[in-house]
Amino acid sequence: VQLQASGGGLVQAGGSLTLSCVASGSIFSTDHMAWYRQAPGKERELVAAITSESITNIADSVKGRFTISRDNAKNTVYLQMNSLKPEDTAVYYCNADISEDPYSEFYGGHDYWGQGTQVTVSS
Repeated sequence: VQLQASGGGLVQAGGSLTLSCVASGSIFSTDHMAWYRQAPGKERELVAAITSESITNIADSVKGRFTISRDNAKNTVYLQMNSLKPEDTAVYYCNADISEDPYSEFYGGHDYWGQGTQVTVSS
C-alpha cells in the first residue's frame, strides 16, 4: 500500500490550495484518513482528520479555513485550504488507517503515511 500526496506549492497569503492524497495497492478497507503538517523546527501536528463515515475533526488553528473530504471510491482524501497564512507553511503529510484484507481489518488495520508535500505561503 502506498499513499501519494500532491497539490502543494507556493502561494501568496490569502490564497488557496487543494491537496490530494491517493491510496493505492492491496486495499480491503480504509478507516480514518488525515492530514498532518510539520514546520521547520516544530513537531508534526494534526491538521484535519476524517472517518470512513465522513465525520471530521479540524484543528483549531485552521478551523473555518481548511476543509477535509474524501472519496471512498477513489481511496482519496483532500484538504481544501483557503485564506492561507504564512504560518501555514509546512510539509503536509497524509495518513490513513488501511486494512489489506479481512484479517488485518479484524486487528485494526495498519497506519500508512504519504511522502509529504511542501506548502509555502508568502507574506
